[in-house]
Amino acid sequence: MKKVFTTGQVAKICKVAPCTVSKWFDAGRLRGYCIPGSQTRRIPREYLVAFMKEHGLPLGDLEDGFKILVVGADKALLNRLDELLPATEKFEIEIAANSFEAGMMAEGSQSLVIIIDLAMGRSEAVTIAKHLRRNPMFEQALILALAIEDDAEPDALRTCGFDEVFKKPFDAVLLTQRVRRQKEAWEAE
Repeated sequence: MKKVFTTGQVAKICKVAPCTVSKWFDAGRLRGYCIPGSQTRRIPREYLVAFMKEHGLPLGDLEDGFKILVVGADKALLNRLDELLPATEKFEIEIAANSFEAGMMAEGSQSLVIIIDLAMGRSEAVTIAKHLRRNPMFEQALILALAIEDDAEPDALRTCGFDEVFKKPFDAVLLTQRVRRQKEAWEAE
């Protein structure tokens, strides 16, 4: 999906004239930036979506699905999540194998639920959770830990930034029910 739009593209999306978009931009109502050395304006997707929501404009194709970032999970869990949280219900599952990928993906798209498997290494998982919690973009995100019995210290993990801990083996249906409750809360906002 496109991440940055021109004023002409925004005009088509909002069904207004390009000069109207330029006026919104110049008045500071629609945030964005100008290309250095020119008057060419660019509007990042997140600012456009916020503007459209604020003014009650229909999002159409810009409407996001409910984003879930899964870090370090095994293939069996990923397959089960795909089955229980289908894209047809607007669930978008992104997969990161390590902390570097998790950081890149998290910054690229604001995930609303982040599931981190401590099997990747407790210190690496805790570092990811702490980093995400420091970012204001993820203040409202639900961060879940998947932990083996030996590593499952819920109170200690909560102080590291995790909201909840699921001890392995766990029922994937319970995990997906928790994700669905978070989606319902997000949609109610």
